Amino acid sequence: MTGRVLVVDDIPANVKLLEARLGAEYFDVVTALSGEEAIAQCVRTLPDLVLLDVMMPGMDGFEVCRRLKADPRTLHIPVVMVTALDQISDRVKGLEAGADDFLTKPLNDTALVTRVKSLVRLKALTDELRLRSASGRDLGIDDGLDPQFFAEVPHGRILVVDDRRSSFERIQTALAERHDVVVETDAQQALFRVAEDEFDLVIVNLALSNFDALRLVSQMRALERTRMLPILLVTEQEDRQRLLRGLDLGVNDYLVRPIDRQELGARVATQIRRKRYADRLRETVRETMEAAVTDGLTGLHNRRFMATHMEQALEQAHRHGRDLAVLIADMDHFKSVNDGYGHDAGDAVLRELAERIRGSIRGADLACRYGGEEFVVIMPDTDLDAAGVVAERIRARVAADPFTLPDGRPLPRTISIGIGARESGDDTCETILKRADNGLYVAKEQGRNRVVARAA
Repeated sequence: MTGRVLVVDDIPANVKLLEARLGAEYFDVVTALSGEEAIAQCVRTLPDLVLLDVMMPGMDGFEVCRRLKADPRTLHIPVVMVTALDQISDRVKGLEAGADDFLTKPLNDTALVTRVKSLVRLKALTDELRLRSASGRDLGIDDGLDPQFFAEVPHGRILVVDDRRSSFERIQTALAERHDVVVETDAQQALFRVAEDEFDLVIVNLALSNFDALRLVSQMRALERTRMLPILLVTEQEDRQRLLRGLDLGVNDYLVRPIDRQELGARVATQIRRKRYADRLRETVRETMEAAVTDGLTGLHNRRFMATHMEQALEQAHRHGRDLAVLIADMDHFKSVNDGYGHDAGDAVLRELAERIRGSIRGADLACRYGGEEFVVIMPDTDLDAAGVVAERIRARVAADPFTLPDGRPLPRTISIGIGARESGDDTCETILKRADNGLYVAKEQGRNRVVARAA
């Protein structure tokens, strides 16, 4: 996978070197020679990754990173700090500023390319979620995302997979103050745990003695439930090739022993924040999809979803020669509710009517709000007689008990229902709905509070 990478360094020779290395891997490279220019380029080009030098005159890399993570337009872009500083405190400072990783000069070509590919892949997934989430904002759904989100240190639930007591106890002690830490010494049991339980991060010892840690990583990435779960590898300095293989398999981050507690805490916080960010985006996408097919007042499916569902149900009925019936229900004299008691009362009555309809139909039936006070029920594998039984149950339930107005007063109401059904292979959704609508018209003409089935 390729993408656009912004290289930021105040030394032109360093910029050219990185540009050549990444260009050889077919990345589209844009450059900036100062912190101010980097921020402007980020906003203008929205790269997939920023390779950011730390030591620059004026605005240093730490400040650039903080500003990028504070801007809603750029907070989702991965930032990798590139510096000659090799002190752990510098790495921690960068991670606390919001950086996603830290590379030390002189850069190892393999580590550089593998890390860039990994983060660009992550960015592509995030972009897809952000694009779908934007549709939710168009529908008025708040995604709950705030730049402050990336400044907070989250509390998380972490699974440590390690069969060396001295190793997992150090990790457990370092993280226990802020996080819930669960230790699993058996890799196969760990796979069951992550598949059945809720975790924000998995920390895996690359040097497991009783199982291939990379196979565990591969298995987690193969399962739907754990495919997006962050994984952090703990490795030895000399195990670089297996580490690179792990990054290629989808590991999100790593730590090289000896582990510094501050760096461990900072990297864990970064991964949990990113997971929570992605989780919130996915939740917004789910809400967007629901909003697109759900009536906001009653919670039933809307007319758009009804049309699609009925087309599919009719196609199945034609293909297998099965029955299909449709009810159209309309509350009698509903206008008088709005006129006499107000629209809030009308809304309350419609919500209660939707609940009564939902509670009167079968599991295979689909209730939808057709518009105004009209509701449609699609009933697969149902003929006119069986549909009449369900329709009469709905009518009786509505007539039996008064509705409750917002001020607590009871309001008796009735409902009229028309029924249409599939009669031949030439029927369309429109013809069946027309039969039901004709039945509804007759029910109204005959005095309301009744069910009428209409054949062609």
